[in-house]
Amino acid sequence: MDRSPELTRRTFAGIEAQAARARLTAAQRIVVKVGSNVLVEPGAGLAEPVLRHLVEQCAAARDAGRTLALVSSGAVACGTTQLQARRLPLAKDLSFKQAAAAIGQPALMRYYEQAFAPTPVAQVLLTYDDARDRERFLNARHTLRTLLGLGVVPIINENDTVATAEIKFGDNDFLSALVANIVDADLLVLLSDVEGLFDRDPKRHPDAQRLAFVPEVDAATLALASTGTSAFGTGGMQSKLTAAQTAARFGATTVIVNGRAPNILRRVLAGEDAGTLFPPAAAALGGRKRWIAALRPQGALTLDAGAARAVARQGKSVLPSGIIRVEGRFAAGDVVACRDEQGREFARGLASYSADEVEAIRGLKSSDIALRLGFRARDEVIHRDDLALTGERQRP
Repeated sequence: MDRSPELTRRTFAGIEAQAARARLTAAQRIVVKVGSNVLVEPGAGLAEPVLRHLVEQCAAARDAGRTLALVSSGAVACGTTQLQARRLPLAKDLSFKQAAAAIGQPALMRYYEQAFAPTPVAQVLLTYDDARDRERFLNARHTLRTLLGLGVVPIINENDTVATAEIKFGDNDFLSALVANIVDADLLVLLSDVEGLFDRDPKRHPDAQRLAFVPEVDAATLALASTGTSAFGTGGMQSKLTAAQTAARFGATTVIVNGRAPNILRRVLAGEDAGTLFPPAAAALGGRKRWIAALRPQGALTLDAGAARAVARQGKSVLPSGIIRVEGRFAAGDVVACRDEQGREFARGLASYSADEVEAIRGLKSSDIALRLGFRARDEVIHRDDLALTGERQRP
């Protein structure tokens, strides 16, 4: 009897998931992100036994010949505990969070230095400006790669002391995805306080099923996510899915697991069925386009069907004639998203003109740009060399 299409689909997905798990055993360059919900005991500060167990697993991975970078939250929580301030409005008082981070980051590093000894560790603090500026991005890339080559474990965190709401990564999930890009990681492991992604909220539905394998983070996947956060954490499941989506574009596998489960990192690296696995995109980006795709858009351009198809499927530039809507306030050189008429993003690129200038020339031929603006920087609003296709690229 013939297989049903649904059975065939499930069988194929099962085989694909097994193959993806098997590839974890060969991952050589790993980024591990540990969240505040894993490291911090509410009202009691850093959970030292949890940190030591995590470090033991990281050391075992290094002993097996893998290189590893650790993105660690916990500085604000450590600083808050040292200040004996348990109930201050952290989410509302940025200046207090910055002060707490300044106090807590050295304490957090002392814990890691002692736990990793005799393996050397290095503190690396980044801001979003370090990611969006090409030169600073490359400097961070050279530094982190040199540290890994020297056998040092980089302990990476956002520089909360100086970061403001406008220039923050927002959460360490997004930061860890960018670190995976910077170091060309094979694998990103997001250690959380949940077992992975479920088909429903497991706190409300006891019969919710864990999704062991998600082939692509799309709109339906994002709809499954909770946006809830903790007192010290800033990211929920949605931010983890966005991180997985971003890492996939860079060619990295992502696994979301419970960071407090015994030997969880060892189990992931052994290819066990733990958490939720997200494979890399079929056509991962490379080089400069990886940097462009990683940046947050400052605005958006909606393209008509023909222009969207030309950009997404034929590798064409974005011309003013195909633009039907301009959103946001951006300057020339900023990253903007490209969307189809249904509002789906399929590309990001560096704008050749400001938002006001694009609004003035949208719908025009390139030959008319100078007549409208009084100058012509270039024929394209986004040149194809400055354009990176993103997760929705197959859909226009």
